[in-house]
Amino acid sequence: MSDAEAVVDRLMAALNDRDLEAVVRCYSPKAVAVGPQGVAEGRDEIAAYHAQVWEAFPKVSGMIWKKNTFDDLVVVELSSTVTHTGPFLLPSGEMLEPTGRSTSMRSCWVFTVEDDLVATQRVYFDQWELYSQLGAKLHSPEV
Repeated sequence: MSDAEAVVDRLMAALNDRDLEAVVRCYSPKAVAVGPQGVAEGRDEIAAYHAQVWEAFPKVSGMIWKKNTFDDLVVVELSSTVTHTGPFLLPSGEMLEPTGRSTSMRSCWVFTVEDDLVATQRVYFDQWELYSQLGAKLHSPEV
């Protein structure tokens, strides 16, 4: 196992354990996390992002399908099943109140690791797949 893969494994374990302090320790102080909900820069914003997702989806059942490591780059493909029981921030900035609906989705997480810490994280998933299962409406950007 590479050092980069060990860092990502440590982060994924902390996420599964819902240990926010351990999660934050996995990131560089200047880390950047990008996902459909927006960009989080630095440990404080990244911690706030994870805390908000955990509030919306307190119980997650996930399965890693594939993990590939290329030097300092780690790509993780996974599927997750969650139940929406707390407010969830949509990309539009609106808060979706709890629906009680269960969802299942696939995602891909791409990490760059530097000095044994996550420097960048990018999360990709089919927003339509998640939001339609939650009953949320996606808005087209104004042109």
